[in-house]
Amino acid sequence: MMLFDTHAHFDTFAAEGCVAEVLARARAAGVARICAVGSSEASNELVVQLAQEHPAQLVAAVGYDRDQTDKPRDPARLAALAQAPGVVAIGEIGLDYYYSAETAPAQRELFGAMLAGAAAARKPVIVHSRYADEDTIAMLGEFSTVWKKLFHTVEKNAETFPHCGKNAPDFSTPWKKVFHSVENLPPAADAPPPPPPGVLHCFTGDAAFAAELVALGFMISFSGIVSFNNAGPLREVARQIPAGQLLVETDCPYLTPKPFRGKVNEPAYVARVAEVVAAARGVPVAAVAEQTWANACRLFQMEG
Repeated sequence: MMLFDTHAHFDTFAAEGCVAEVLARARAAGVARICAVGSSEASNELVVQLAQEHPAQLVAAVGYDRDQTDKPRDPARLAALAQAPGVVAIGEIGLDYYYSAETAPAQRELFGAMLAGAAAARKPVIVHSRYADEDTIAMLGEFSTVWKKLFHTVEKNAETFPHCGKNAPDFSTPWKKVFHSVENLPPAADAPPPPPPGVLHCFTGDAAFAAELVALGFMISFSGIVSFNNAGPLREVARQIPAGQLLVETDCPYLTPKPFRGKVNEPAYVARVAEVVAAARGVPVAAVAEQTWANACRLFQMEG
């Protein structure tokens, strides 16, 4: 049984000098691959470095998250990191109105720039959303439309779609400019379905929000929260997600699943998340492991 932890933060482990030990415990628990996620200048540099140091076990995602609206940002550097070996996604990015609703306009502007860069790089997005369902769906709906068209039409329409040339991500292009560049492009006549446009990570929403995301082609990822005593409604959502759009994660070092509460969360514990999701769906844990592994490889455009 092989597991894929699709969302882990390594800042604390790196600072404490215990990355090797964390990875060894993950391997022992059957966690063969982990996506190390950035969200700021420092963490983006870190995850790219780690993915290059541990290519057999780590891949990386880079981006500027919603708490970076007032922080120094280097779009050119982010564009370079997005093309580095081992980088498979743009994230963590998104919206959070729970603690900082007053920055909502700036969050949307930053989120839009990240979506524009992801479209240009043709890399899926790893999205955070809290108390922002309506705006998240609106922006991801536009991204999904662009994603479906650009994946098979960019080469044929390079002159009319300069913002999404292959291998040319631009994290300073206004999102609406990208959207309007592509909305009238004709679809490719015989194109196969594109890979998934992204994932809503650490899902805590309701069934209606999940259904909207699924309809847009996004995957839904569950963290240790799904094991909490009060998470019955969330386990019901996990039961309903189509098998082909289901993922598991730790979001470590936070959100340690039961029965390990009180310990620092780490990728090895994604095995417990898979157990809880499997129980909710009434299937063997091996089936969840196999399905989520295949889903993660498809999302990140990787070989299984």
